[in-house]
Amino acid sequence: MLLDSLLKKRALIVALATQFGALSNAVGASCTTQSQMTQLQRDSLANQSRAMLVQVQNGDVQGLRANTVPAVAADFSGIMDSTLQLRPLLQRATITVDALYILDAAADPAGAARTDFFCGSPVVVMNFTDLPPATYALAILHATGVRQPQQISLILSRTSGDRWMLAGFFDKPMTEAGHDGLWYWTAARKFAQTKANWDAWFYYRQAAFLLDPADFLSSPHLENLRHESEAVHPNGLPTENPITLSTSGSAFTVTTIDATTAFGVLDLEVHYKPDPIQLAQLHNPLAARKQVTDIMLALLEQHPELRNAFHGIWVRADQGSLSLFALELPMTGIIPDQPSSNTRPTLSPR
Repeated sequence: MLLDSLLKKRALIVALATQFGALSNAVGASCTTQSQMTQLQRDSLANQSRAMLVQVQNGDVQGLRANTVPAVAADFSGIMDSTLQLRPLLQRATITVDALYILDAAADPAGAARTDFFCGSPVVVMNFTDLPPATYALAILHATGVRQPQQISLILSRTSGDRWMLAGFFDKPMTEAGHDGLWYWTAARKFAQTKANWDAWFYYRQAAFLLDPADFLSSPHLENLRHESEAVHPNGLPTENPITLSTSGSAFTVTTIDATTAFGVLDLEVHYKPDPIQLAQLHNPLAARKQVTDIMLALLEQHPELRNAFHGIWVRADQGSLSLFALELPMTGIIPDQPSSNTRPTLSPR
């Protein structure tokens, strides 16, 4: 699933335990924005950050590890995996530096529970927990000119000789299903104006996923996005607890409803936990198809606006961590007793 990783983020917070927090009135450690840096500072930080992304482009895992602070290099598997996944996406990309910040926490007491940086105007806030005293930097880079553009945020630590070394690595796409975060934000607002809150909610979440470069960062724009999103939070979503979705003759325990772009289009994805009778029906392909199609129809009957916002619906029957059966239908194919030739391959019951 895409969004509950906020979701499917491969953001790797390595050795720096970070978390997004509310804005604080406390005085944080000092922050220098890109415009406040000297030309030498900007060039040094930008060049060293860009060189690390070139190592990712080349799949130079060992070279990147050599440029990593020892505490992180000692457990490098997460960054290595991310590097190997990103390499084919970035090989022909143009690397640009989007934003730079120097975060000076060198004078902070050791063991401080929280360190806040307030940067520039309008204020960008960064919240870290258990940050060791040192001077850090955040470099946000874009890899564009490729089919799947990416944004990569690097946490860097300054060592002797004004050398910047990698201390944290975050990556995420810049677009999903062919659209960027601003497009989803605009679309969410249009849905909200027509009271299509389910559509608006999922589109706001798509926008937040694409526009927020890292979980520890907040800005006025991101706060506005969050407030708009909360204003349309729909009832009836399985968040902390499952919901019951009733169809003709059956009731299904739905555990999650989210958006996914796993197949290149924006689909809705529904997970449910079959009861013993429903579980037995999944061994019959026709009965299984009818079961999950009934779930789709029941959801669309309750929320017909979903037809206009999504390409189709995935329904997955789960048992523990296993997916027992899955079916995707485009919205035009979700019709009672009329199988669609556009059905995507199913996962065979197992």
